[in-house]
Amino acid sequence: MKTINLTADSYYRRLDVCVSDNGGITRSRAQRLIEGCSVTVNGQIVTKPSAEVTQDSVIIVTLPDETELDVPAQDIPIDIVYQDADIAVINKQQGLTVHPANGVNTDTLVNALLYNITDLSGINGVLRPGIVHRLDKDTSGLLVVAKNDFAHVELQRQIQCKDCRRIYLALLEGNVKSDNGVIDKPIGRSKIDRKKMDVVADGRNAVTHYEVLERYGAYTLVRFELKTGRTHQIRVHAKHLGHPVVGDKTYGFKNCRFNLSGQLLHAQRLEFTHPVSGERMSFTAPLPDYFEKVLATLRNKSKETL
Repeated sequence: MKTINLTADSYYRRLDVCVSDNGGITRSRAQRLIEGCSVTVNGQIVTKPSAEVTQDSVIIVTLPDETELDVPAQDIPIDIVYQDADIAVINKQQGLTVHPANGVNTDTLVNALLYNITDLSGINGVLRPGIVHRLDKDTSGLLVVAKNDFAHVELQRQIQCKDCRRIYLALLEGNVKSDNGVIDKPIGRSKIDRKKMDVVADGRNAVTHYEVLERYGAYTLVRFELKTGRTHQIRVHAKHLGHPVVGDKTYGFKNCRFNLSGQLLHAQRLEFTHPVSGERMSFTAPLPDYFEKVLATLRNKSKETL
């Protein structure tokens, strides 16, 4: 067993947020540890992630021994945009799951990272080494990977404090009315289908900024910027607008005129401060060929109607 000893540096409305912020672990993992009786506050076991924590509370987090799981290194081609001793920036292809889950331990980005990169942070355990943030399986584009625990904690802090900019391009169904706007709607598990996310009153705060780039009559190319990082955030907010992402098999229209393997959603730009050097870094990834092909078709069709 390994323990993390924390002292709350300020008042927290939620214990899971305090553990996540100060312990360098994800909020979802913090919640699991709390619910599993692995967290004490001032000597008492607390099992409610939403429990309030006062300043100077002493918190002890007990981390269970990690089971050696078979997560093999695999020679899966990945586009490493940048790499140094502390971080790596990956341009993930559509169709690649980020990390093992639900008993499936192969054919993920993690398997590829284990093959291509020597060192990865261990904060998120054996199933998610180096993974600071995620992209959905069928979302392409940029994500940053931590190669040591110091870099991991600092990058995670930047995401939580909104110092990390994440900009996406998406093709949406229909003609979006406003040229720009802010979607400020909480996201949580769907009340109808627990496998899906939805805009729900008791969900977690979720804020997405958007700007229309091009209009093609029945479709709209939109730039999104995340201000929070909820599961499926852009896809759920786009659906809430009444304009789901084209090709989205979970939240989109059933009938898609294009022969697509997944949604046309691409993490185009990633900006953050290097966790060691302090240098502000910005990366841009071009749209995948299949995305560009759809846009070219729509642009040509728009010209024909002029």
